[in-house]
Amino acid sequence: MMKPLFIIISILFIGSIFALASWDIPAPEATREKIIPNDRFR
Repeated sequence: MMKPLFIIISILFIGSIFALASWDIPAPEATREKIIPNDRFR
């Protein structure tokens, strides 16, 4: 019972490592600064 489960978990674990290693994650977009008018702070 434990051997097939162990094989499935091992395949998923190795596959996920391979997927993360080969995945080209895009860089986040540049942060945009929102200018708040000074009237709100008075």
